Amino acid sequence: MIDDASVTLRVSRLDRPDVVVLRLAGELDLSTAPYLSERIDEVVGDGRNAIVIDLHDVTFCDSTGMSAFIRGHHLSSAAGGSLRLTGARGVVARVLKISGLDTLLSDDS
Repeated sequence: MIDDASVTLRVSRLDRPDVVVLRLAGELDLSTAPYLSERIDEVVGDGRNAIVIDLHDVTFCDSTGMSAFIRGHHLSSAAGGSLRLTGARGVVARVLKISGLDTLLSDDS
């Protein structure tokens, strides 16, 4: 979690045998996207390459958040794995749909 009170993103990690789930809560924007990228780097650095990002509790996502997803996708793919998004709701789901990331990074793909 980020210590700055003005930054509102929590990332929790759940290691499963076949995948690492990163559960996000809060806002994913210019100030918090680097934190997500660091968590993705840690997962891949630990030798894990299958990542699911749970967006159920994300209330906002801007273009820098989407860039973090794409960067993570490239990083995990280069390591022979994948990055998938799941649980997006409301405005976050709409942003992902408009950008096409809902299809590219769907947990169903």
